[in-house]
Amino acid sequence: MSWFLERARIGRYGALADYEAGPFEPGMNVVFGPNEAGKSTIASFVGGVLFGWEEARGLRNTYRPREGGHRAGSLVFRDAEDPARASVVSRAHNADGLRGDVDIVSDIDNATYRTMFSLSSEELRSLRDTSDVTARLLTAGAGTSSSPTAAFVEIEQRIAARLSPDPESPLSIQGLGSRLEAKREEMLAAAAQVELYKQEDRELIELADSRAAASVRLEELNAEIEGLYGARARIESTDAREAARREELEALEAERRSFDMEAGDVPQVSERLLALDASEERLLRDRLDELSSEQAKVERSIDLAKENSAASTAAYEALLEVEEGPESRARSLRNRSSQVIVSVLLPIAFIVAGIPVFLHGRDIQSLSITALGIGMIVLAFFLAAGALVVLFRPNRGAEALEERRKDAQWVMLQDRKKLDASLADLERHRADVEAFFEENGLKEAEGSIRQARALLDDARDARARLADTKQRVTSVDMRIEAARDALGTLSDERREALRSVGFEEGASLQQLDAQIRRQVEQRDAISRAYEDMNLRYGELSERLEHARRDHSFDRLKMEYQLLRCGLRERKSELVTLMLAKRMLEKSILAWESRSQPEVYARASELLEMITGGAWVGVSMSPEGSLNAVSASGEQRNVRHLSLGTCQQLYLSLRIAMLMHAHDVGRAVPVIADDMLVHFDAERRANAARALARLAEVRQVIVFTCHRETVEALRAADPALNFLEL
Repeated sequence: MSWFLERARIGRYGALADYEAGPFEPGMNVVFGPNEAGKSTIASFVGGVLFGWEEARGLRNTYRPREGGHRAGSLVFRDAEDPARASVVSRAHNADGLRGDVDIVSDIDNATYRTMFSLSSEELRSLRDTSDVTARLLTAGAGTSSSPTAAFVEIEQRIAARLSPDPESPLSIQGLGSRLEAKREEMLAAAAQVELYKQEDRELIELADSRAAASVRLEELNAEIEGLYGARARIESTDAREAARREELEALEAERRSFDMEAGDVPQVSERLLALDASEERLLRDRLDELSSEQAKVERSIDLAKENSAASTAAYEALLEVEEGPESRARSLRNRSSQVIVSVLLPIAFIVAGIPVFLHGRDIQSLSITALGIGMIVLAFFLAAGALVVLFRPNRGAEALEERRKDAQWVMLQDRKKLDASLADLERHRADVEAFFEENGLKEAEGSIRQARALLDDARDARARLADTKQRVTSVDMRIEAARDALGTLSDERREALRSVGFEEGASLQQLDAQIRRQVEQRDAISRAYEDMNLRYGELSERLEHARRDHSFDRLKMEYQLLRCGLRERKSELVTLMLAKRMLEKSILAWESRSQPEVYARASELLEMITGGAWVGVSMSPEGSLNAVSASGEQRNVRHLSLGTCQQLYLSLRIAMLMHAHDVGRAVPVIADDMLVHFDAERRANAARALARLAEVRQVIVFTCHRETVEALRAADPALNFLEL
């Protein structure tokens, strides 16, 4: 190993511009960088400079500069034995070729480079389905400027072209023979052809008229069929849309009927209450609150008037008993005792009655009832105080007693008037409530304010439900109307489509299909006849045109002689190619017989090392396919191996070939682009050791984004050259 790649100077390639990769050294080089750092771009750039930029094919990345322009760059090679010597090769346009000291890479071709020197996971995987992989690997190191296998394939292609049965092939011997025979027959028939040309000319004139008529009829039929197909498509679409519309209409009508049923479930309230708006309802509720407050006041005044009337009546009757005369004094004494008892019991009774009323009012938080309870208790204290005064006040005579009786009578009468007035107020209030209820549609409340509030609540619920139902009904009605309109429009469209192709309104799709079939059959028949006429017309036109241009029998003889000469040349070329093929076959077999044992032995050693002894050998089957030999002696075809093991086998075979074919690509580095990604940790380390062996005889540049790959290579070759992007 003398020359090695020192630097890659990228002018413009992919995303890189004015970029220099290196310096690289002989032996092992590791270039580490994250994804998108440019590793694959640099690896592809080396092959592009040496053998040409890749042309665009499908979605494949050809690394054209993103900002436009052409790809360009150079490679700097250094002589390891004389570091002062350098050699530069460069490339701009593919048409210009490789420039510079091209002799430095003249010992390798593109196919050998791609097969042997470009190592990547994708390249190893693609070899799995390559039928001639063995021949490529074994002949890549033949020491020639191009692969003997490629030359062998080229020779076979040339032989196949001359043995091709295709009469149109310019190199086909069979085709030339057929044309030569046809030319001979043409010469024999030339004398009798003139009369035939005259008959064909008359036939040509008749065919021209028939072709014109058939062409017009075909155009008419095509237009009619196209119209029928268009009408059928429109009718089919219209029928589908009409069916969908009818289903939609049925669903909408069912929904509409359900709304009517929902309206029947609304609570029955008066029309007056249903017509209320929000402000009117608030006014009614406020008025009900006022009436309720007024009723409570009237009821409290009645209760108070009743209590006062009962008290004043009792006081007056007590005074009457005192004024009955001397004969009732004894009874007065008894009455006095009774008065004492009553004066004690009555306040107690009021207290006993007032306290529960007071507590009840507080429980229900009613101010009026609470006040009534307090009034009864206070009245009890006043009654008790009055009774004490009456009992212990000294008797001042009849006048004072009479005065007291009159006062008591007046008080009693006033209390009765107040009671009557309160009762009258209650009646008037009830009359006002009933009149108010009658006026505002609350008659069903029957004078109950609580029931009136319940009616208002029912009316509000009914209004809300009716409004919602009305809104939904309106929406459904609009959709029903739209569906009916759409059905009418679809019916018009169907009728118009039928009328456009001459059918009545009630025609079915089956009738259209039958008419289409009839028209198509007629068109096909005319078309076949038209094609036959065209073929005949073209044949006659060509023959007659040829007859008008060529009337020389001598020209036919010259063409015949030219065909004979061409046939002799093709036969001579075929003999030469067959001899070359035989010689190349013998050379390849001789070279393989010398190279295969050594290459396979070294490949087996490398495979055993990489797989840790799981696979110990590489062999060739009688059919010419590669097999891997396991530790137990089992032989398995590469197609039946796992992806990782298959790549490890091809890697072993490549390294063995590269170490064996030392005279091929002496200055070209082996480029490895993340090819160990499918290897486990143990086999990755073993593969790194195999690459380190290769680096002892060739320059190896490994591109990777995996730290574990770097560590495995560093462990295999501590002296490696490490570059980080």
